[in-house]
Amino acid sequence: MTDLRRVAVAIAGFAAFVNLYAPQAVLPLMSQEFAVGVLQISTALTASTLAVALTAPFCGAAADVLGRRRVIAVAMFALILPTVMIGIASDLPSLIAWRFVQGLVLPPIFVVTVAYIGEEWPAGQVVGITGTYLSATSFGGFFGRFITGVLADLADWHRAFLALAALTAALAIAVALLLPQERGFVRSAGLGAALKQMLSHLRNPRLAATYASGFGVLFTFMSIFTYVSFYLAAPPFNLSPTLLGTLFVVYLAGVAVTPLTGRLVARFGRRPLAIGVIAIWIAGLMLSLVPSISLIVLSLIICAGAGFLCQALATSFITATARTGASSAVGVYVSCYYVGGSVGGLVPGLAWNAAGWPGCVALTALVLVAMAAIVWVAWGDAPATRLPAM
Repeated sequence: MTDLRRVAVAIAGFAAFVNLYAPQAVLPLMSQEFAVGVLQISTALTASTLAVALTAPFCGAAADVLGRRRVIAVAMFALILPTVMIGIASDLPSLIAWRFVQGLVLPPIFVVTVAYIGEEWPAGQVVGITGTYLSATSFGGFFGRFITGVLADLADWHRAFLALAALTAALAIAVALLLPQERGFVRSAGLGAALKQMLSHLRNPRLAATYASGFGVLFTFMSIFTYVSFYLAAPPFNLSPTLLGTLFVVYLAGVAVTPLTGRLVARFGRRPLAIGVIAIWIAGLMLSLVPSISLIVLSLIICAGAGFLCQALATSFITATARTGASSAVGVYVSCYYVGGSVGGLVPGLAWNAAGWPGCVALTALVLVAMAAIVWVAWGDAPATRLPAM
């Protein structure tokens, strides 16, 4: 018999990530329509990640007071309006403003869904449910980029976002119907205690270092997957929006590697594994400098797989290190992660303007080296492994 709760949390994860990164495949088209440069149009992507960073730390605390299902369902329906408004945006300021609003309502979906999973299933089933959720988020991230690129080719990017809004409405209705009221939830006494707990996490040097590594993970993802679209849309490659959208199928490498995290940590240890994965990430990134589509695709597959492994290692370190207030510790991590994404969507634009794709690669490699140094110092004698919660 199908567990409808499992279906509901998968739909929620898919819905959040199908919207978050959808513009990446059509940024070159947006740049042409609004007659702006690469750096300016990238703000359409980073507006949402910045809003996520601002909202994420408080979502868990709010849901501790209001309840999980209510927050998830309301946020799902609230996501429809900004997605429609993005589709009818006629200038860049409007596009950026509605992308920011869209980012504000995304964390209540994915942060609170993670908490719901941890509370509503027996401990022995949480790993499997989390795997389902992670697979749905990965597929959502790919599908949002892919369908936007395809529909932009068939019609235009405006209609692509209107189609996403219709899809979001259908998904919101499905979650409202399928997700049952929480049973394992214990209501918090208030927001004050939760906020104090978040500050205590920031004072923990091991957690603070891991927050910095999370910053680096999404900085790198955004730098690579935002600016490679401009690189491949230009001569000599001249890829269409459909092909650019299809390229993001490499994100599904994350679905394949994430379930291996626990076994790899058990075999190699968390810190050596993280250093090795970052080294592979850098090598894969350098491969993208070869002007060959096949090698660039291979590079992106390596980068996606390495990035998802680093994300899984960091989140599992957070939940294993934060002995109390794990949900708020994850919330702070999510915030730092998306601040990194916001910076990673913008700052490499300066490198792009100065030196093109090689400049972006050089800057991104420096960030990865800094991540490796932080991990080496902070993850010595790491606590016992728990599987990632997001």
